[in-house]
Amino acid sequence: MRRLAVLEHTDQVVRHAQIGGRDVAYSVVGDGPPLVIGGWWCSHLVLNWQDPAFRDYISRLARHHTVIRYDQPGRGASEPDNDPPSDLKHETALLLGLFDELGLARADLLGASSGSGVAAAFAAAHPSRVSHLVLYGAFAHGEEIAPASARQAMLDAVAGHWGLGSRLLADVFVPGASNAERDQFAAFQRQSARSDQAHDALEATYRLDAREALAKIKVPTTVLHRRDDRAVPFALGVDVAKRVPHASFVALEGEDHFPWLGDSDGVADATLRGLGHHVPTRVPAPGPQALTDREREILELVAEGLTDTQIGERLVLSPHTVHRHVANARVKLGVRSRAAAAAAVRGV
Repeated sequence: MRRLAVLEHTDQVVRHAQIGGRDVAYSVVGDGPPLVIGGWWCSHLVLNWQDPAFRDYISRLARHHTVIRYDQPGRGASEPDNDPPSDLKHETALLLGLFDELGLARADLLGASSGSGVAAAFAAAHPSRVSHLVLYGAFAHGEEIAPASARQAMLDAVAGHWGLGSRLLADVFVPGASNAERDQFAAFQRQSARSDQAHDALEATYRLDAREALAKIKVPTTVLHRRDDRAVPFALGVDVAKRVPHASFVALEGEDHFPWLGDSDGVADATLRGLGHHVPTRVPAPGPQALTDREREILELVAEGLTDTQIGERLVLSPHTVHRHVANARVKLGVRSRAAAAAAVRGV
C-alpha cells in the first residue's frame, strides 16, 4: 500500500469475504502493522470514504498502520441478507473470522462507540491476537446511554419515520455541525441502512453488555472520551476505563461523537499514542491573524451556508481542497466546527 499525506477516493478498494456463511465487506489502506477498526453507527465503507473529513482522520492512522475496516453483514457495503443483527458473541466470532481470513496472527484494535463492546470482547477472548486496544466513545452497558424512556422514544422515531429518526440521531451524533451538515449526515444514515436495520442495530446497541468482557482484558488498553460527548456521556467512558485492569484514560475536549469531526487531529494523536507511538504535543492554535486570504474567503462562503462542493464550484477548487482550507482554518482558530470557524472569522 502507498503511504500518502492524504488518502483519496481511489486509495480504497472494497473487497468481500464469506465469514460464517455471510458476506462481509472490508477495505485495507495504509502501511505498517495492522490496525482493525469495526463499523460505526450506520457505517458504509464506500459512503464514509467519500467524506474528506473521514479520509483525513483515517489518513493520520494509515501513515503508521495498515488500516482495516469492515461493515457488518447485511449492512453498509456488505451484501444484503435477511439475518438480524448478531449479539456480542456472534460479532466477536465474526471479527475472529475476519482475522483468520486476512491471515492476521496479531493486530492492534480500535473499537469506537457501539464497536467498543465487540473490540473489548475480542481482546478479552483472544488476548494473543491483540497488541494494543484503544476504545473511543465507549460504554460498558447500552442501557446506561440514556433513560429507558429516551431510548424507547428514539427507537420509535427510527422505526416510525426514518427521516425524522435520522435527523434526531444527527442532532445527537454531530451537534457541532451546521444545519446543512446535519442534513447530510441524516441522509447518509438513510443511505447506509433501511429503517428496520437501523432500528434493530440501535436496539442491539442499547442491549449491549460488555461489563464482563472489560474486566477480563489483559492487553494494553487506552480509553479515549470527549468531555461533552452528546451521544455517549463522558461518565460512561470513565466507567469503562475503571473496569479494564491497568487501562489508561485520556479525556479529550469536544462534543462531537465521531472522531473525524471536531479536533480530529487530537483524537488521532491520542489514538496513536495508545497504539504505542510517540506523538509530540501540538502547539496552541496560532489565532485568526494566521488565516490566509483564501481561508478567509472560504469561511465567508461557509458562513453563507454553502457546502464544500458549492464553494468549490464558485472558486474553481475541488471540494477536497475546500475542505482542507476549512480544516486548516479550524486548527488556526482553535475551534471544533466549520460553523464556529465561520462565525469567528466574521467577528475578526
